[in-house]
Amino acid sequence: MKTERDLRRQLEAIDRRGYPAYKSLRGAYDMGDFTLSIDRVQGDPFAAPSRASVKLSAAQAGIPIDLVDAPHRRVAVEDSLIRRFAREAARVSFSVHGSGKSGLIATSDPGPEVLARSACEVGADGSVILRLEVGFPARGRTVEARGLARMLCELVPACVERALVCDRRARVELGRAVELADDQHAIRDELERRGLVAFVADGSVLPRAGGASSAPMEDARPFASPASLRVELDLPHRGRVAGMGIRRGITLIVGGGYHGKSTLLRALQEGVYDHVAGDGRELVITDAAAVKLRAEDGRPVHAVNVSPFIACLPDGRDTSRFSTDDASGSTSQAASVIEALEAGCRTLLVDEDTSATNFMVRDALMEAVVARESEPITPFVERVRDMWERSGVSCVIVAGSSGAFFTVADTVVQMERYEPRDITDRAREACRAHGVGAACAARPYVLPTSFRPVPDVVRRSCAAPPARRGRKGEAPREERLKVRVRGLDEFAVGAGMADVRAIEQLVDPEQTAALAQLVRVAARRGLLDGSRALADVVAELFDAVRTRGWSVLAEHGEVSCGLALPRPQELFACLNRWRG
Repeated sequence: MKTERDLRRQLEAIDRRGYPAYKSLRGAYDMGDFTLSIDRVQGDPFAAPSRASVKLSAAQAGIPIDLVDAPHRRVAVEDSLIRRFAREAARVSFSVHGSGKSGLIATSDPGPEVLARSACEVGADGSVILRLEVGFPARGRTVEARGLARMLCELVPACVERALVCDRRARVELGRAVELADDQHAIRDELERRGLVAFVADGSVLPRAGGASSAPMEDARPFASPASLRVELDLPHRGRVAGMGIRRGITLIVGGGYHGKSTLLRALQEGVYDHVAGDGRELVITDAAAVKLRAEDGRPVHAVNVSPFIACLPDGRDTSRFSTDDASGSTSQAASVIEALEAGCRTLLVDEDTSATNFMVRDALMEAVVARESEPITPFVERVRDMWERSGVSCVIVAGSSGAFFTVADTVVQMERYEPRDITDRAREACRAHGVGAACAARPYVLPTSFRPVPDVVRRSCAAPPARRGRKGEAPREERLKVRVRGLDEFAVGAGMADVRAIEQLVDPEQTAALAQLVRVAARRGLLDGSRALADVVAELFDAVRTRGWSVLAEHGEVSCGLALPRPQELFACLNRWRG
């Protein structure tokens, strides 16, 4: 293996040459305390930055083995190392100046969620790989060797020493992250054991500093569970912790505007992920497969059995295999319910504010004016009780204007100035006093049990481009399937795309990037040919990532930072919303 001295000599040899001369640096270098690998070199100072990685053996990293002896612990350690390195890199980034992206040193910059990320991998033996981006410096479009030597031989090693080498201070920080992960893991186990869909610890801070901010609001009222819903959990590190347990079944969250209904629901929908200490919601834990639903006017629907909610359409279309390129609000929400159940979800989260009214409820006056037999929609309020009792599907519903769900709810929580109150008995008494009975009995239904194949539009739009003709005597070269990602808005693979703006439980653009790569890999492996069920395709992809690691998603042959693992439910959602 080449050494640091070799790297410096190579840099001296190409100084002031054209920028493409940097490509001769690709390879691995022994830097003494770690190995530096230059994996991909940018072709221009204004192009996407170069990709590199640093590798530390278990002895060099010094991470105690007991901190990485379980998957949830390893993810917590990786997350902490990424945050540590990102902080150090931010201090020295752009210390070297030049044109374009010259001087950039960066890795992933996580939000409050703890996600498995390609930026860092910690082995079972405690070895570490940290992936980063480096903007190779330039004067105009020529090599600036002295600047890159400073970056790779001084600044990056300093970041490695301060962030990745596990000294006493680092052990304390990593230990605290692992202890929190242990407690979060224990709560998830308790949800299943106690028949809960979620737990919100007393003292949690649910409001955020602003609409676009993930930081906790200063001076916000800490969460305090009503006594009737309080449960106590014995956690391995924090000991006994009390909070509100949301039981399986139907839970209704009500209250006036701006009193915290949607804030609680947002905490629950993001509680499918673990959060870092200091976020305020680190002990807000939700069933990991829970899905937040909403109306999505204009979304495509591909052969979904929406007949439990929509039947007997005036144009005679078959709602047991319903397809459209431009769904209405009610149809889109009906399809989303069925798709979520196909994805393994048994906890639905619904907010009245983002739902289609005619999908959710139908009042008595409308029933009197427009006969039931003239209405093809069975509203959610008439179906939700059966879904729980017959199919074990729980639901948490936020309602602010309609009282229709009082009659079907097992528990009613009123939010008043961000304080939850159990008003279940009062709600039932109010229903009796006003002569409000149970919702009308809906026609019998059967939830779909057969899994659909991958929508044909996915296969067509992600077909591999024709192989490019090679030179004389060479085999044709396989054309790359193009991938394009636009943050948390959309991504495209080949000639198809998925709009992800309404998939509210995607929280990081790196998850969108990973979803794009999962679809690309599925296309390359021939998993989208229509012979496999959608559920089988998703399961095979996630199993490959779980067993083989991030290399499965490496588009250019080497793993780079910039990917974060989504849930299988989000991949289902993207494939179900695919457009050619």
